[in-house]
Amino acid sequence: MTVDASGLESARPLLERSGTAERVAAILRQYITDGVFAPGERLSEPVISSALGVSRNTLRESFQLLAHERLAVHELNRGVFVRELTTEDIEDLYVVRRATECGALRRAAELSAVDLSQVEAALRDGRVAAAAEDWPSVGTASIHFHQALADLAGSERLSATMRQVLAETRLFFVLNENTREFYEPFLDCHEQILRDLRRGRFDAAEAALDRYLRDAEARLLELSTPAAGSGSPGTPR
Repeated sequence: MTVDASGLESARPLLERSGTAERVAAILRQYITDGVFAPGERLSEPVISSALGVSRNTLRESFQLLAHERLAVHELNRGVFVRELTTEDIEDLYVVRRATECGALRRAAELSAVDLSQVEAALRDGRVAAAAEDWPSVGTASIHFHQALADLAGSERLSATMRQVLAETRLFFVLNENTREFYEPFLDCHEQILRDLRRGRFDAAEAALDRYLRDAEARLLELSTPAAGSGSPGTPR
């Protein structure tokens, strides 16, 4: 299966100031995070380079960056594919997520003020998508919610780490449950976390976030037996 890159032309303005491989990788990373490019899909050089208006060499450099981030994998004589995760990946990702996100809230508690607008916007987007029963978009809003939580720390390095980790997390989400049963309980947890943050109860928000992440990990591991760990990364499903 080859990715549908028809929407990438709209991202060309993002390259006007800098047509570097890093910028191309950032665009492709966002497409992976948003679930547009799914695990197992082939990242076609001619299709993507044409859509973005960049050279093959630049695109190959961006692929190398994505491979370093464990978001893509190169298979000899087959091409570059969006990576698929194993159960071990899920367990490790959630170790990192608990350390990063909970640490971000502890750091935010030390600041004189925090801007919750992006956290609120992500939750609002999730509720709107849920009302429309657009569950993939609820998943995207959830990713944005957790990125916004990490951003509260005011650290670009922490935020960059979170962007990579969430992009990896999304690799598993898009192959599994896109249903009310899967996402709705998490929306309620988001509401609780935001409510505690608005009241300045950072300890309570961190505790709620920790429970959320442990529940999410357990749910994904439950789903992982048929969905992950059974094939080599990049094998189309």
